[in-house]
Parts: sequence; structure tokens; C-alpha cells
Amino acid sequence: MSSDVLVSRPHYDSRAVALGVPEKNPPPEVPQPSSGSATAGYRSAKYAPAEWFSNYHTILQQAGSDRYEARSIQRESKTLYQDTEAATLQTQAEGTRLLGERLQDIHCWKSELQRHIEQLLADTDSLLALKTRLEKALDATETPYAIATDNLNCRARRPGPDLVRDSVEEELLKEVDLIRSVQALLKRTTAQVVTQIKMNRESKQTLELDWSDKYQAYNFDEHCGRYSNMSPDTQLHPSSATMHDQVCNHTSWAKFTRDNLSKALQEEQASNSLRTLVERVLLDTTEDLRAQCSSVDRAFSQRCVELVEAKTQLEMRLAQVLEQIGTQERNIVALRQAIHNKEAPLRVAQSRLYLRSLRPNMELCRDEPQLSLEGEVRQIDATLASLQQQLSEARGSLSHLEESRMALEKDINRKTHSLFIERDKCMTHRKRYPTISTLSGY
Repeated sequence: MSSDVLVSRPHYDSRAVALGVPEKNPPPEVPQPSSGSATAGYRSAKYAPAEWFSNYHTILQQAGSDRYEARSIQRESKTLYQDTEAATLQTQAEGTRLLGERLQDIHCWKSELQRHIEQLLADTDSLLALKTRLEKALDATETPYAIATDNLNCRARRPGPDLVRDSVEEELLKEVDLIRSVQALLKRTTAQVVTQIKMNRESKQTLELDWSDKYQAYNFDEHCGRYSNMSPDTQLHPSSATMHDQVCNHTSWAKFTRDNLSKALQEEQASNSLRTLVERVLLDTTEDLRAQCSSVDRAFSQRCVELVEAKTQLEMRLAQVLEQIGTQERNIVALRQAIHNKEAPLRVAQSRLYLRSLRPNMELCRDEPQLSLEGEVRQIDATLASLQQQLSEARGSLSHLEESRMALEKDINRKTHSLFIERDKCMTHRKRYPTISTLSGY
């Protein structure tokens, strides 16, 4: 017989332990009486046979119940994981399909954004080229303005009566006013082009940012579409399924891009309209400047013709006057000679009369010789008076002719100087007038 003390085994509910149910406090053990008498120094705590049978029958019954329950759970688990596996595969396939559709949408929007970005870039480049043309055209107008003002200043130095407000001056003043208005128009148009370029760049930047976001989103979604259950680079991200307040929906997402494209389309249309306007402005200003230049040139040519004609007439008249001066000088010489020639006959007649006045007494009579001599003296005196009057008139005429000669020569000099200003200074300077291509900004 063993000397170990026999104690009762504590009772455990194996089902509760398997299910994780906390164990209830076991009832206090009541010592069972032994079938035999206790031996001195030993304590008897053995089970009875009935207890032994009851204990293992209970265990068998519990094991059968647990086995039945396990089979039920296994059937339910198999059905559950089969159903969930099919649902998961279906959901995953649907997600993959939706990702594919999303990739198509993003690709379409990306293509549209790229097209408008390229269009805005082309519009901006064309506007920059037009801006350069406008600036060149504006710089080119400085030459006509300098020519016109120089012509006015040169013509202000015309001498005397030639300083007239003629058609040339009126056309030059019109040209100056036209150039100033053209310069103001070109400056306003340039400012419009600069503003439109700024708007195009802002819209292009907005589209590029949207395109960049969609490019990244496309790469992410494309990478997502490549994921499968066999992918080695997948991880668990429990918080990734949480929806954030700042996440937009599909409607607002599409509206954002549509609004950007609509704004870009407006800028493209504005750029097209502005390009047409700039081309028209450059064409009209060039035509107006060249037309006014032609008007001024025609006025100059007409004025030069008038000056040449006037100068020719003055020179012809001067030649006639010089001829008359020569003739008149010869006439004066002839008159002087005629007066001088009358002195000898006058002396003879007067000497005869004087000597005959010395006749004595009755001899001093008015006979026929006396009367003839007196008539001769009177005739010579009248002739001399007539010649002196004619000489005075000839001298007066010669003086007038000399004045006319001087006036003609001065006027010819004025016409020559005016013609030099008009033809050699102004018209020669106007040959530097810009060409049509230069005025158009090329």
C-alpha cells in the first residue's frame, strides 16, 4: 500500500475551456467515506466504482457532444468560406473592372487636357510672335514720325513768301496725327496681347497641374489594377478603407476638370479673336501709313512741279527784263547823244541871234532871218525838252527794270532754296520711309 495521500481530482469542463468560457468556481468538495477503515497514519480518499463508471461515461458523453458540435462548425465553416471566397473573388473582379473603367476615364481626360495644353502653348507662342511684331511695328513708326517732323522743321525754314501753309504742310500734319494715333493703337493692342498671354499661361498651368494629378492617379490605379492575390508586394493597411471628408465624389471630380477645360477653351477662343484683331490692326495701320505717305509724296511732287514752273517763268521773265534793261540802257545812251547833238545847233542859232542883236539903229529889225533864227531856237529848245523828258522817262524805266530784276533774282533764289528744301531735303529724306513689311512688324 502506498504512503501517498489520496485526494479527489478537481473537475474541469473541457468544452468550456475549448470555447474560452471562464470556469465557474467548483462546488466545495465533500470528503467521501472510504469503504474500508482508515489505517493509522494514512488518509483514504479513493473513488467508489460507481463514481469511476459515472466519470468516464460523462467524459464519453461530453466528447461525443463536442464531436457533433465540431462537425456542425466544420460544415458551417466550409459553407462560409466557400461563399465568402466566391463573393470576395466577385468583389475583387468588380473592383478590377471599375479600376479599368477609371483608367479609361482618366486617360480620356488626360488626353483632352494634353490637347488643350498643347493648344494653349501654340496660342501663347503665336501671341508672343504677334507681340514681337507689334513691338517692331511700334518701333518702325518712329522713323515716319521723325521724317514727318523733320520735313515740317525743314519747310519752316523756307524764306519769305514761300513760307506758305500749302497742301504739303496739311498732309504732313495729317501724317503726324495719324502716326500718333497708330502708336497709341499699337500700344493698346500690345497691352491686350500681354494680358491674354498671362491668362493663357495661368490656364495652361492649371491644366498642367490637373494633368499631373491625373498622371499620378493613373499610375496608382494602373498599379492597383496589376495587384492580385499572388502579388508579393501587397500589405495590410487597415486604415486605408476609411473615407475622409476631403475626398471628392465622381461628379465633383469630373466637374473640376470640365471647368478647367471650359476656362481653357474660353482662353483659346479669346486668343483666336485677338490674333485676328492684331492681324487686322497691323494690316490697317500699315495701309493707312503707306496711303498717307503716298498722299504726302504726291503733294511734294505737285509742289515741286509748281516751284519748278514758277522758277522757270521767273527766269524767263528775268531774261526778258535783262534784255529790256540792255535795250533801255542803249536808248538812254542814244537820248544823251541826241541831246548832246542838239547843243551845237543851239549854240549856232543862239550865237547868230546874239550877233544880230548887236546891229545898229534901224538895222536891228525882225526880218525873215531873225524870225527864222528865233523859230529855230524855239524848235531846238522844244526838241531838247522832249529829249530830256524822254531821257527822264527812260531812266525811270531803267530803274524800275533794275528793281524788277532784283525782285526776280531774289524770288528765283527763294524758289531755288525752296525747291532744294522740298526736293533735295524732304523728298530725299522720305526715301527712308519704312516698307510695308517693316511697318507690319516683320
